[in-house]
Amino acid sequence: MKAAVIDLGTNTFHLVISTIRAGKVDVIYKTNIPVQLGQGKINEGEIIPEAFERGINALETFRTEIDKHGVDLIKATATAAVRSASNGTDFVREAAEKAGITITVISGEQEAGYIFKGVQATGLIRQKSLIMDIGGGSTEFILCSPEGQFWKKSYPVGAARLLQAYWHSDPVSVADQQAIASLLEKELHELVQKCNFYQPQCLIGSAGAFETYAAMLLPETDLKNIAAAKLDYEAFSDLLTKLIVSNHATREAIPELIPLRVDMIVMASLLCRYILKNTGVKQIALSTYDLKMGILYQLAAEEL
Repeated sequence: MKAAVIDLGTNTFHLVISTIRAGKVDVIYKTNIPVQLGQGKINEGEIIPEAFERGINALETFRTEIDKHGVDLIKATATAAVRSASNGTDFVREAAEKAGITITVISGEQEAGYIFKGVQATGLIRQKSLIMDIGGGSTEFILCSPEGQFWKKSYPVGAARLLQAYWHSDPVSVADQQAIASLLEKELHELVQKCNFYQPQCLIGSAGAFETYAAMLLPETDLKNIAAAKLDYEAFSDLLTKLIVSNHATREAIPELIPLRVDMIVMASLLCRYILKNTGVKQIALSTYDLKMGILYQLAAEEL
């Protein structure tokens, strides 16, 4: 079977086309488009017209590529930006009408479940671990071990939400850093409690911002062709601090930072710093597999 998976993220739309045989997934094509669906009004629960149009155009582009590959099955999932938008159903309807793509809007819990399946497929989960996936609209956390998941939850503290609410100065001010920390303390209270109970040893970052961190920390590694990588804890922690205190021009000059992430990486770094400080993890790893690969491995399991 040839399957196409589309992940409609708040910042980026992703397309992965794979062949699935005997429970194995073989990626044959992948691409992404920085749609920024959450631009402007994600905290007000609205997809603005410009973002709406970019999203539909991206799906039409994906449809052309899907048709070229003779795909048997299309699985398109929408996450925080669509599920929290008052006009999200309009977007889903127009995607079907104009691009011929049926979108399933998934819950935060379903999103976390797929992320777990993707990370699990890398073989990284060898001890008690905390998986973290930083999106634009939400951030997912999964506590797990080699035996499976203990607990998972999605929180509305994505990097785009934080940027729109707290980006008042460059570099981000100490006052805004403290305001974000207070918000995270309130929102992530249960997560910290669960980590105190389960005591994960390793933080596994799922794709996205963590791929950017890995590109800066492991410049000799071809991240496009690996499923996982270990990151040095101290180097990772130092990098977070450098990014948080840096200004836009400094970040813009970093080759590994794509334009979409130049400012958003600061919010991701504040999130990561909070997690390091409050969970006690002392090991860091990257999984390049995330929700998209989780869906593909779920499809592979269903085919068996």
